[in-house]
Amino acid sequence: MENKELSFEEAMDKLESIVTKLEEGDVALEEALSYYQEGIKLSAFCHEKLTHAENQLAKLMTENGEQDFTVGEEE
Repeated sequence: MENKELSFEEAMDKLESIVTKLEEGDVALEEALSYYQEGIKLSAFCHEKLTHAENQLAKLMTENGEQDFTVGEEE
């Protein structure tokens, strides 16, 4: 992954591109492994960004007196 901080959207675009390349199956084994490793890093990055956003939303809702907001649970 590049050194600059990616936005969530940029990371998702790169991840989608990698998935497409791997699904096509027309890449050498070494290249596929490299794509897979980058995909794992991008996936973790996106998960971290989403978790952070969910936590911020929960905090904002709590501070503003909104009803209870629990991340990951449906009513």
